[in-house]
Amino acid sequence: MSSPLENNDHPELDTSELLNEEGIQQYQCLIGQLQWAISIGRFDISSAVMTMSSFRAMPRIGHLDRLKRIVGYLCKFKHYRTRFRVGEPDYTMIQESSEGWDYTVYKDAKEILPDDTPPPKGNRVTITSYFDANLMHDMLTGKACTGILHLFNGTPIEAFSKKQATVETETYGSEFCAARTCMEQIVELRNYLRYLGVPIHEKTFVFGDNAAMIDSARLPSPNCTRGTIL
Repeated sequence: MSSPLENNDHPELDTSELLNEEGIQQYQCLIGQLQWAISIGRFDISSAVMTMSSFRAMPRIGHLDRLKRIVGYLCKFKHYRTRFRVGEPDYTMIQESSEGWDYTVYKDAKEILPDDTPPPKGNRVTITSYFDANLMHDMLTGKACTGILHLFNGTPIEAFSKKQATVETETYGSEFCAARTCMEQIVELRNYLRYLGVPIHEKTFVFGDNAAMIDSARLPSPNCTRGTIL
């Protein structure tokens, strides 16, 4: 298989027969094995496995067939590699925002730094994060799916995929939920590196693909002219 799941597939709409007890055990066993595969670096199946994990209690024949498809995908791309690129990315082309945050309630906002971390040593690390949301990922509940990827310099370190807790009716809202989750994880990752004694860039570079949501979060006023996305 060339992809973990088919494009625009909605397994929650599957109406095939329910699996028997033996089939349920096989399904749950495969889910556990695929989750371990994600833990050792197969980030590319995280969204598909997250989707299929929702049916562990009462899976159907069609759901088991989808799991077999994911296994077939892993077999086809068994030589998948995560490359470690330690050089810092070059973001000099990105212009810093010059909007008037000094005239808002956030003018004195600063990052809270722990006071018990070891002195940083070694080469500096720049964190880059990408986030996105898939509106109506689950057609039955209406929930969107959050997808996040974090990189230390040029190396992918952590991937996150999960259904959102709330039901959003527009992409704008689901993207905001994804961005909030991404920011919370960034705070954790920055402190994680500090406690390891790793020097980190004073900024984390976050990228999304919804200009309206990014402008709302980045600009202090909706009347500001859209600038470079940071």
